[in-house]
Amino acid sequence: MRSTMQDVPLSIATIVRYGTTAHGDREVVTCTADGVRRATYAEVGRRSAQLAHALRDLGIEGDQRVATFMWNNQEHLEAYLAVPSMGAVLHTLNVRLFPDQLAYIADHAQDKVVLVDGSVLPLLAKILPKLDSIEHIVVNGPADLAVLEGAAAQVHSWEELIAGRPEEFDWVDLDERDAAAMCYTSGTTGNPKGVVYSHRSIYLHSMQVCMGDGFSLTAADRVLAVVPMFHAMAWGLPYAALMVGSTLLMPDRFLTPEPLAAFIAAERPTLAGAVPTVWTGLLAQLQAHPSDVSTLRQVVIGGSACPPALMEGFDALGIRVIHAWGMTEISPLGSVGHVPPGVTGDEEWRYRLSQGRLVASVQARLVGPDGSVLPHDGVAVGEVEVRGPWVTASYYRDQDPDRFDDGWLRTGDVGSITPDSFLNLTDRAKDVIKSGGEWISSMELENALMSHPAVAEASVVGVPDERWGERPLATVVVKEGHTVGIEELREHLSGQVASWQLPERWAFIDEVPKTSVGKFDKKVLRQRYAEGTLDVRTTAPIR
Repeated sequence: MRSTMQDVPLSIATIVRYGTTAHGDREVVTCTADGVRRATYAEVGRRSAQLAHALRDLGIEGDQRVATFMWNNQEHLEAYLAVPSMGAVLHTLNVRLFPDQLAYIADHAQDKVVLVDGSVLPLLAKILPKLDSIEHIVVNGPADLAVLEGAAAQVHSWEELIAGRPEEFDWVDLDERDAAAMCYTSGTTGNPKGVVYSHRSIYLHSMQVCMGDGFSLTAADRVLAVVPMFHAMAWGLPYAALMVGSTLLMPDRFLTPEPLAAFIAAERPTLAGAVPTVWTGLLAQLQAHPSDVSTLRQVVIGGSACPPALMEGFDALGIRVIHAWGMTEISPLGSVGHVPPGVTGDEEWRYRLSQGRLVASVQARLVGPDGSVLPHDGVAVGEVEVRGPWVTASYYRDQDPDRFDDGWLRTGDVGSITPDSFLNLTDRAKDVIKSGGEWISSMELENALMSHPAVAEASVVGVPDERWGERPLATVVVKEGHTVGIEELREHLSGQVASWQLPERWAFIDEVPKTSVGKFDKKVLRQRYAEGTLDVRTTAPIR
């Protein structure tokens, strides 16, 4: 027996039609140097239609790629709506990548049009000579167009290009499995890999973000999207907000702690999402210069593990931190750290410090070094593999069989899973320190170090050791106005980790190097150690 339910495609166009009408009075608010500018979802919908007409006139047909090189702002949202709904593929370029990586990604994707904010136009200009596929550049906002002198591509002003065009567009009737958008991985090893999201995967993922075991979004929410729209689709927040009518607050390029705190105080968000490094800086700002952040009901932290000290700092301000886990290949939501009902005290913290409960659509398994599937008992540790309707099954134009295992995606994360589906990561597979046949979790050491009141940041990497094969090197950033020595830090660690795990090698640094999406860049630290450019101090070796 077969169902006779209607087979209506799950598409971005469906979200656009609904969100810009049913929630047409809701707003997108963009931070600027002079304050904010506002537009309703209805206005954004009309401008998205105009943008689609303009792109069609520029020759965009079928599933050709339209790149964005933009911050989180109203126009980027318009591209999010227009490009997939007209049948093309939205390709978000990361403005923080090195020029060579950007050139590789744009060339690999064969982008035909680039939509770019004027503030980052000089960055784009550096790589244009390497990009044969780019035919048109559409510039948003004020810009020094002289940097494009000699460019082969035609240059257009965003506002002039869409002016006078029809405010309605007959959005294309698509197969829900057609490509809608693509992001590239950060490329910490080898070239970045392209991940293509379908209309179906984005629609389902957006529903999960709105659900109670996701981020619990409603029309009453004001969502501060700090996580960049060029990073894993801003964790699905733009489409989810449009789906339920949440107001979107866009910080544009004003992401340092002081303007971010001012934006929060002025626009009163109820939910915000970003990586730990952003929240670490914001917490220090709020502690030094208190302002009203009382409307924030929760802050979602993902991208890398959230230090317990960061959670405790926001708790003191009355803000609930929710831990989430995912990756570009998972669209990115895999698990969310809501504490089960009735759990309190130390048990509550055990749940909060995990990566959260796996959501219903993401299946996970643990695989041991010998390829055996391990139990979800909260004890067995293995590599996490996942599958589901918004998990990629392959990379765009790249064969990487090592990342896929009989229909499962190898995440590269190592950890355990409890019987009630809570994920506890101990490290990335490449960052686990293998010392004398035993594993040391760099993540555990980092969290313990960052719980010291004088430590702003800490990153731990494995470095070669003649006796043990590998030992931890601790790199520490001391908070401004504080002092701390190695022995004090070792004493602080000694109550939290086994004595044989205590680092003998230490380096005090000004800042932990970051990747383009704000994660600790451990390969840079390993390279600096190998080159001898770190001022490494040693203590007595373990016995």
